[in-house]
Amino acid sequence: GILMLVYRSDIAGFNRDVDTGDIDGIVLDHMHSVLGQRVAESEVRSWRESLSQMFIVLSDPGIPRNAGVGIEFQIPQTAKRIDFLISGRDPEHRAQTVVVELKQWEAAEATTMDGVVNTYLGGAVRPTVHPSYQAWSYVDLLTGFNEAVYEGEIELHPCAYLHNMRDRRPLDAAHYARIVRQAPLFVKGDVAKLRDFIRRHIRHGDGGEVLVEIDGGRIRPSKSLADGMASLMQGNPAFTMIDDQKVVYETVLERVRSTPSGAKRVMIVNGGPGTGKSVVAVHLLAALTQDRELAQYVTKNAAPRAVYEERLTGTMSKSKYSNLFKGSGGFHTAERGTFRALVVDEAHRLNEKSGLYRNLGENQVGELIRSADVTVFFLDEDQQVTLDDIGSRDEILRWAAAEHAPVEEFELQSQFRCNGSDGYLAWLDHVLGIRPTANTDLRGIEAEYDVQVFDSAEQVRQRIVALNEHNGRSRMVAGYCWDWKSKKDPNAWDVVIEEHGFQMRWNLTEHGSGWLAHPDSINEIGCIHTVQGLELDYVGVIIGDDLVVEDGALVTRPEARSKNDRSVFGWKKHMREQPDETGPRLRRIILNTYRTLMTRGMKGCYIYATDPSVRQWLRQRMGGGE
Repeated sequence: GILMLVYRSDIAGFNRDVDTGDIDGIVLDHMHSVLGQRVAESEVRSWRESLSQMFIVLSDPGIPRNAGVGIEFQIPQTAKRIDFLISGRDPEHRAQTVVVELKQWEAAEATTMDGVVNTYLGGAVRPTVHPSYQAWSYVDLLTGFNEAVYEGEIELHPCAYLHNMRDRRPLDAAHYARIVRQAPLFVKGDVAKLRDFIRRHIRHGDGGEVLVEIDGGRIRPSKSLADGMASLMQGNPAFTMIDDQKVVYETVLERVRSTPSGAKRVMIVNGGPGTGKSVVAVHLLAALTQDRELAQYVTKNAAPRAVYEERLTGTMSKSKYSNLFKGSGGFHTAERGTFRALVVDEAHRLNEKSGLYRNLGENQVGELIRSADVTVFFLDEDQQVTLDDIGSRDEILRWAAAEHAPVEEFELQSQFRCNGSDGYLAWLDHVLGIRPTANTDLRGIEAEYDVQVFDSAEQVRQRIVALNEHNGRSRMVAGYCWDWKSKKDPNAWDVVIEEHGFQMRWNLTEHGSGWLAHPDSINEIGCIHTVQGLELDYVGVIIGDDLVVEDGALVTRPEARSKNDRSVFGWKKHMREQPDETGPRLRRIILNTYRTLMTRGMKGCYIYATDPSVRQWLRQRMGGGE
């Protein structure tokens, strides 16, 4: 395995290194040599300060001088690092490690969220994880995935030390009590208490042996993690497979199991919305984890990951399973064949490059295939909604060929979505001209699924606000035809329809994939970038000027999209260079965008279109119900 511990010594050696006055320089050199990582000046400053605080704590003669000290341990397969570890043995000589999360914070405030606090970071007050939760979750990850920890029965004891903070009351708010019990919190003036905590677990030194074991531990899911995941899914109706879902799942699983280690294989599962791709994907993840193989569920968008984790777990147990749910942008740094299998959901949304500035790695499809023995792509080509979406069948075939990986394809058909009525979805596909279906009207569907076209955006909003009172799962969304003015001026309104007195702000900043969980978000309007993969009860959709009726047919107008919308960025240049290909592609992106917005509601969809002829056009095609 690749070693992940930046600095290791014993307390005596650590104290000598701090005494030289250059502990930050020593750790910095190790960062370069061990992890090959560059480090910001602020991080070096934090080592200087926090490590000299730990020097004071560890200068207690009651703590054995030959206990191990580890600094900056990178948790494998994550970008997370544990600040400080102290290892040794308890009175019965069992292996023990105290994990300390160090913080420079001077103040923090409680939030109403589970395990989340507000503090001043990088120039602004931001929501961030409670330090006790952070320490606990890192320990939970190691207990779930580090074989040396769970097989070698190494006990880990998390805590947090906020050596600049005087007032701990906000971090002790009642709803954090459970986390603080699991990972005690020490603040300025608590040196004696922290020493007690360390002494309670570490009676004898180990010369840092336990840290060597943890550092060399093989990464695979523990049996208890695998069993936990299986039992979470059992009897959970959200995860029942029917018909061809079951067949595809069993076939793909059999192929993964029969692929020799170190070989390469690629599978593509095609299926439209409502064919249960995600259910099959999560089942594959669970089965492979049950086999004690390292597998991950990957999506570009955080929303579906958050939804499935939430469905599986609720909150406190989250972190252990979080390591199984990953974004698609981290695989350019993975070693070849790190994973037994990667299950890639919503593969049509993959991007070429990774990172905030899209400047890292080469190609996400290629990186995913390279990182695993077997890569399973779940694909719905009709759901590409931006010009950056590159996950197509052709792209997957191209990279598979480059890696000499045989490819097999599967099809998922049985649709059950939008409140059990494939009817509405099939109708929408038909009406938007995405694919012809037998559902040319909504007759027989209204009983199960509520579709209405309103003449005022404000009426739609009031209806959604009222429905949201029920269980908080109804939201407003719109086509991206209004500029994002509130980005520069938080008091400006974005989506404004003056004649109805309608005004809302885009939800594009604060909550990202947690949009739905945030109670204030009923007052914000989502766009395609916020809602993809989310499931609501009722959705209110505003269709903008990018969809109009001309000569009795639906026409798309990319020029009506906001210039802030990244999804059609550069479309004019594309039009000049490849008009034959770009026209139909832009049309498909706009239609797919509305199809995605209009299928977020499981129980109903309320529509307002800025073009009156679109409203009339939809009503004519609803039939029966009007």
